[in-house]
Amino acid sequence: MVKIPSPSRLFRSRSRSSTTIGGAGADICAMVAEHEKIEWEVRPGGMLVQRRRPSPEDDAAAAVDVEYILVKVSTGWQWHDVSIDAIATFGDLKVTLSLVTGLWPREQRLLYRGKERDDREHLHMVGVQDRDKVLLLEDPAVKERKLRSTTLAQLMGVPCHSFIQV
Repeated sequence: MVKIPSPSRLFRSRSRSSTTIGGAGADICAMVAEHEKIEWEVRPGGMLVQRRRPSPEDDAAAAVDVEYILVKVSTGWQWHDVSIDAIATFGDLKVTLSLVTGLWPREQRLLYRGKERDDREHLHMVGVQDRDKVLLLEDPAVKERKLRSTTLAQLMGVPCHSFIQV
């Protein structure tokens, strides 16, 4: 015959000893969970990791030291070296390139590692590092529109044609 202990001994609660800390009556885990909100980030390889929290010394150094990277931009026949903040977006890079190339940001298409990048994507999240190459293409729809407007302007530039040459 097996003796079964009383149910009060089987389901004994241990929370009484762990929740009474210094008479406060609060659970440490709950306090830590409320204090620290975990932030996540996606690394360039696609791995989801917990975001690093810089120390106050790093914040002071980061305020003074902003990391800039040099991006080599190819337009097909020209190369431009653009210095930009490492955590900038591709939209910011387009604005900087508009000053150099004369193309409006909406007329530009930026390709990095064979893919067209969105304006809201950050350079460091995609993996752009110092001296990496980015390809700048003019948007084909805008290019065609410009071509049509110039041919139309050329046709409209001659108001009348002479039939008889003297």
